[in-house]
Amino acid sequence: MTLVKFNNGQRKQMVSPRLVDVFDSIFNEQHANATTALRTPAVNVAESENGFDIELAAPGLKKEDFKINLDKNLLTVSAEVKKEEAAEVKKYNKKEFSFNSFSRTFTLPETVDYTKIEAEYTDGILKLTIAKKEEAKIQAREITIK
Repeated sequence: MTLVKFNNGQRKQMVSPRLVDVFDSIFNEQHANATTALRTPAVNVAESENGFDIELAAPGLKKEDFKINLDKNLLTVSAEVKKEEAAEVKKYNKKEFSFNSFSRTFTLPETVDYTKIEAEYTDGILKLTIAKKEEAKIQAREITIK
């Protein structure tokens, strides 16, 4: 693979400097928002008749990095990654690898059985399985007409 630099970091002025400043501010704000979104893992939440499944995409971590707490109806999933200082310093043209700490909190409904929460971390996905209380499950039955 060949890396090619374009314009050596210099930009040609083809438009008014004021217009360039406007575009720079828009793109920098969008980049800042995208960077913030990348710091917290993406989450999928699914509800079935038996409970809820929460999946967090957190590749590159170990199960020991996660901490899961339940405080009343608040379920908090957090991870803290300790960075190791390397003796060798590399000069990168572009560096996208980043390991940050995060914390996500979910408010659980009253229908949840707080004693039946399980967690499993496989292939970069942390999966939480939360069971519903028996009385909250939909009971199927036939109703007779009088």
